[in-house]
Amino acid sequence: MKSIKPKPMQNQSQKPKQESVELSAVKIEQLNKQPAVETSMKLSKDKRWFIYRTTITDIKPVSYLDAVLDNG
Repeated sequence: MKSIKPKPMQNQSQKPKQESVELSAVKIEQLNKQPAVETSMKLSKDKRWFIYRTTITDIKPVSYLDAVLDNG
């Protein structure tokens, strides 16, 4: 079995500084078009299984579906 070595703790003064980045309107629009990804984790009722569920929700107009079906 592979062992995992913990990372050494960082001193508070060694924390990386976070810089704020301003996004353009085009980039924000691109990000809004991406599918929504949701995850959930739970144990089964008998506590024998760990369940990790990922749901991807993507919304497309009906015209897109019609075009895909017509060309398929």
